[in-house]
Amino acid sequence: MFNNWLRTNKVAMWLLTFIRVYIGYEWMVAGWGKLTGGFEAAGFLQGAIAKATGDHPAVQGWWAAFLEHAALPGVKIFNVMVPLGEFLVGLGLILGTFTTFAALMGIVMNAAFLFSGTVSTNAQMLLLQMFILVAAANAGKIGLDRWVIPYLRGLWNKWTHKTAHHGDTTPTPLKKQTA
Repeated sequence: MFNNWLRTNKVAMWLLTFIRVYIGYEWMVAGWGKLTGGFEAAGFLQGAIAKATGDHPAVQGWWAAFLEHAALPGVKIFNVMVPLGEFLVGLGLILGTFTTFAALMGIVMNAAFLFSGTVSTNAQMLLLQMFILVAAANAGKIGLDRWVIPYLRGLWNKWTHKTAHHGDTTPTPLKKQTA
């Protein structure tokens, strides 16, 4: 019942828009600050690995092993992915473009920060993004998804209709139009 309300109700659509823009702003500001001010993830990763020791570790051993053996050696890619990901998630949520995907990627980043022992606003953001994800298309109706999603569905339907009609599973190339 609550899921249906989130997915179809106009009041929910407006509430989700407010939440979406708020969360988007938070992500975009965080990403922009890292993009323009420089960002080095190595210190954060080393700090998270250090939190995996002691009687009551804030970071689980399996996550610390991932950080130590995958993330830290690949820190240069994380130095680009984190700020760019934060900025793009924020932009997508603010504009309401690919809203559910942006919310999902935000959830993934918030979960990674929580796994790394950083609580801050991550739990709150994760929870709010869950509402956006569950609401699906209703969360992006007051945004560019209102036009982008139907357009993409139309392209998909044309493509699947053509391939089904021809009995072929390979996409057909577009024919060049002449005047």
